[in-house]
Amino acid sequence: MTAIAMTKQAKSTVSTRRGYILGILYVLVGLAILVLFARGTGVDLQTTFGMNPGRRTQAIRIPDAVVPSRNTLYLLSALSLIMGIWQLSRSQRPATWMLGPISLFFVLAFLTWAARGGSLNMVGMLESTLLRATPIALAALSGVMCERSGVVNIAIEGMMLSAACTATIVGSLTHNLWFALFSALIAGGLLGGLLAIFAIRFKVDQIISGTAINILSTGATSFISARFLAVYQELNNPGKFTGVPIPLLSKIPVVGPIFFENNVLLYMLLLLLVIMHVMLFYTRWGLRTRAVGEHPRAADTLGINVFKIRYVNVILGGMVAGLSGAWLILGSVGRFDELMSAGKGFIGLAAMIFGKWTPLGAFTSSLLFGFADSLQAKLQILKVPIPSEFLLMAPYLVTMVVLAGVVGRAAAPAADGQPYEKQ
Repeated sequence: MTAIAMTKQAKSTVSTRRGYILGILYVLVGLAILVLFARGTGVDLQTTFGMNPGRRTQAIRIPDAVVPSRNTLYLLSALSLIMGIWQLSRSQRPATWMLGPISLFFVLAFLTWAARGGSLNMVGMLESTLLRATPIALAALSGVMCERSGVVNIAIEGMMLSAACTATIVGSLTHNLWFALFSALIAGGLLGGLLAIFAIRFKVDQIISGTAINILSTGATSFISARFLAVYQELNNPGKFTGVPIPLLSKIPVVGPIFFENNVLLYMLLLLLVIMHVMLFYTRWGLRTRAVGEHPRAADTLGINVFKIRYVNVILGGMVAGLSGAWLILGSVGRFDELMSAGKGFIGLAAMIFGKWTPLGAFTSSLLFGFADSLQAKLQILKVPIPSEFLLMAPYLVTMVVLAGVVGRAAAPAADGQPYEKQ
């Protein structure tokens, strides 16, 4: 048997095994919906999904979706089982595209079961998902900017904390939210510059240098919070940006309240997302950034200044992380608390990996983590019979599951994390 034939046979075996695994997974999801949710749901119960914002008046209101709880669960279970059996019957051709619908069926089944006999405002939940995903998405975009140029940025968490603390103090002293925002960007950029010096100039291990910045930021902000912000409350009251509805667009049913009735920081995220995608894939700067991240030696041979590209990207990435930290204060709670980033910088790195180091992928992946965070808050309100400790763990459990399924299959930039020696 020739080497080519053996390679084809090996690929066919791997494909068949993967098809069987996917088919079994789809069937298990269908059985889980049937056993965990449908079996204990009363016949006469209904689930109401609110399709209008709960706290705002809307020009055009649409009817809420009212569905029979048990029959809906049976339907979602049957669809999952059918798709699983169909996948098992054609195991040589794994249908990975069905992972999306199957996941959606499970989530809808869970929500239908959780709100059985009651109501769940879907618009409010989706809006909460976007808001909770915003700092994660900004952290992920920061990671994309750094790692696309070949520098691993583990320090996003520390940059967020330092930026949040800086924004709080500056905003409280100046009573100007824009000054606070600008100071947060500067704080993030300075730490980005520090990481760049360690990683590029001195070629320190990038994981160690990033961890050192995290420890420094955690200690410094915790000290400032305990020594000053907790004692002098006037230093911990910067205020926050209020919502700015966009005329006409904010009146669109469902979509309007979610995307077009928010504060300027969220609009900055959406604008930054578009700019980064265009710059990274359709401009000379983006081409050079990707070249430096993939093959810095070849880029240097073509006359590209590898060090300059990496310095610029890491500093800009630090500023984006600073914007994420500013969101925690100026776009959310309006005050600083110790360790308030709560691991969102690391979750942003997971979203970056899940999104395959692309801006749009990182953003959509962040919505998954934002949804998990929003879901646990809604379920506590609905008094679902699940321990609150497990609900609070939901975003971090999703992070581990995503990383377990992605790491090893997602390809990072080839030169990511490797210091460059100019010859």
